[in-house]
Amino acid sequence: MPEPRCAAIAEGGERCRARPLRGGELCVWHSPETVQEATDARRLGGLRRRREGAVSGAYELDGLTDIPGLRRVLEIAAVDALALENSVARVRALTAIVQVGARLLETGELEERLVALEAALEPRALPARRR
Repeated sequence: MPEPRCAAIAEGGERCRARPLRGGELCVWHSPETVQEATDARRLGGLRRRREGAVSGAYELDGLTDIPGLRRVLEIAAVDALALENSVARVRALTAIVQVGARLLETGELEERLVALEAALEPRALPARRR
């Protein structure tokens, strides 16, 4: 059984893919009863995207999709934690940062070793495939 979809037609001429509100045919974005909520959500989404861009630029952060990005966030967290007043919470935060940093270094090292192993084994694998 297909999942219910909003009955509204989107700008591109296709049917809206959002789920309709309970007991209705339209989604939160198209229902006349939720106009203010949809407007507020769009405004907050825009604010969040602008803030995200500003913060990413200020911290020189490209994302969390690779080890350098994760390391950058860890560096920011470490600097912020070091700037705090000395307390048990600060020590706990720094300890967690060190533990995560150690895991990142280990992961990066293992990745480098795996790449080196694959590069070393590549010439051997080619003749075996020809047989």
